[in-house]
Formats: sequence, structure tokens, C-alpha cells
Amino acid sequence: MVEGKINEIHGWAAKKPGIKVEPWSYKPRPIGPNDVEIEIQYSGICGSDLHTIKDEWQGTSYPAIVGHEIVGRVITKGEKVSEFSEGDIVGVGAQVYACLRNDCEACSNDLDPHCPKMVPTYNGKYADGEQSQGGYASAVRVDANYVFKIPPSISPEHAAPLFCAATTVAAPMLRKGVKKGDRVGVVGIGGLGHLALQYARALGAEVYAFSHSPNKKQQCLELGASKFVLTSDKEELKNAHHMLDYLLVTSSSKANQYNEFISWMRYQGVVVILALPEGHMQFSPFEFVLNEVGITGSLIGGHRIIEKVLEMAVEHNIRPIIEKYPIDQVNEALKHMDDGKARYRIVLTH
Repeated sequence: MVEGKINEIHGWAAKKPGIKVEPWSYKPRPIGPNDVEIEIQYSGICGSDLHTIKDEWQGTSYPAIVGHEIVGRVITKGEKVSEFSEGDIVGVGAQVYACLRNDCEACSNDLDPHCPKMVPTYNGKYADGEQSQGGYASAVRVDANYVFKIPPSISPEHAAPLFCAATTVAAPMLRKGVKKGDRVGVVGIGGLGHLALQYARALGAEVYAFSHSPNKKQQCLELGASKFVLTSDKEELKNAHHMLDYLLVTSSSKANQYNEFISWMRYQGVVVILALPEGHMQFSPFEFVLNEVGITGSLIGGHRIIEKVLEMAVEHNIRPIIEKYPIDQVNEALKHMDDGKARYRIVLTH
């Protein structure tokens, strides 16, 4: 077994529900033959991080180091790892393990985030019972299948949000085969939505941005929207009826907005939920039946999806809009994010 270069990982952990993390260290699990040890240089803040440290989804096991938009430098690798070398700049997303077996229903269908043995980057459990810890830390050890080289044309700090935010919005479009001529709507132009506009445009779609903020119109058009729809303008919403083949819901919309969302869909259109509303969704089944509209959710992207996301980012010059904070100001950054002031992704520098 290869010895790691780091005996103790220092990070910023949540120790109880709330918007606060504090210094905490842990002894990392041994490096397996297929593992890679990464010295972390950048880590993005995701909405999931806030939900987890506040225990809003319940089930957080404290202490918890969150962060699953990780970029850093390879410093050690297991004896079976041949695709990476020490010094490579690499990234890690929201998943650090799946079985990837051909007889696994999920993995064999490129749905490895649903593998029964899947381990999320943080607040998950390995087979030996040890808890996974994330990227607000000095280092991380990860299965090599979930480590990805950063293309040289993408700066490391801009690469970080591609591993969760970009992957989350691109995954359903890639899986459903969004193509040239399709009409794709995006609700919520924020951390997810501003990337959804770019990936939809890259796939050739006619892109509609839906926002309650009129001051975002010009930026939406620059990011790839063909049309901007101001959701507070009844006439603009009326003109949006039966326009879309796909609608990506990227903000935590109100639970009773889904009837309106359905009205924007063409026959057999699909509404994709990427952000969870509070409580239960409310809608009339008649709207679904009469318009033959489908509604679905999407989790994260597996390793093949992440590879495609990076490839598209290079080919189409897709980049997140970011703000940077030093890691020792992580609590200020978390509050800035929780207050809804981030434009649009926050990246911590280590």
C-alpha cells in the first residue's frame, strides 16, 4: 500500500446545525491501489453545502467538512493508477466512488450517481463505515475514476464550479438529447441558471431565460439566451405559453408555481427539477394530462457526464461567473451565499 504524503488533513467543519464552520482536522483513510491524493487549491461553494451544514435535508453527521467542487494538485497515487502523475491539476465533483460494474443497473446505464455503493464527496459513508469529507480542507483522497484532469485552457478557479453546478444543469440536457432547434427555458438566473443558459446554447437550443429581475436581461442575452422573459410582466408570460420543449427549474421556486411552469410547455414537453422547493409541490393533474407534459428530476452527473461537461467548456468557452474568498474567510463567504448575494458562484482559495 502506498503511503500518503499527508498524515492529517486540516479543514473547516460544521460541528452543529447553522451557518458556521470552524477549524478541524482528521486522519485520512489509507490510500488504496486506485486512489489519488490531492492537495486542494480551490473549492467552490454549492447550495448543497449550506443545506448540509444547516441540516436542512436532515441526516448530516457532524463534524462535516463540505465542498464538492474541488480543484488541486495530485501529490500521491495508488499503485494501480496510471492516468495521473504527481503535479497534475485535477478536479473532483459531488461523487467519489461507485462500483462501475457492468452488472450494476445504474452504472451500466451511465447513472453511477444512483449506484447502490455510491459515496458522495462529503457526508457519505465508505464500505468500511468511515465518513467522507469534502473540499473545505487541505487535501482529499479519492477513487481515480472520479478525478478529472483540468484542461489547460480553463483556469483552475473557473474549473471548480464546473464539477457540480455545470454538471448538474448539463446532465439532464445531455441525457435527454437536447439538440439544435429545441426550445429550452431556464427559471432562476443564478449559480445554476447562468451556466444552464451557456450549455443549452452550446447544444444548439433556442434558449429562454425566465427571471423576476429586469436588471439581468442584458447579461442573460450575453450568456446565450435568445429571449428574456420577465416573470412579473403578465404580457410576457402570456406570450411564453406553449413555447418550450424543456424547462430547467434551477431556483427554489414556490411550490404552487408548477401549474404556471406547465403552461409554458409544448405538448410532450418536460419540466426538469434541479432545485428543491420547500414543502410539497402543488399542481393540477389536468394540466399534465391535457398537455401531455412530463415532470422529472435530475441529481448530479456521473463520470462520463463530467468528461463531456469539461469538453464542452473548452469547445464553447463556457465559464462560470465567480467571486473569490480566501479559505480563512469561509464563514463570510457562506453568509454571502446564504443571503443570496453571490454572483454567481463563490470559489474559496486555499
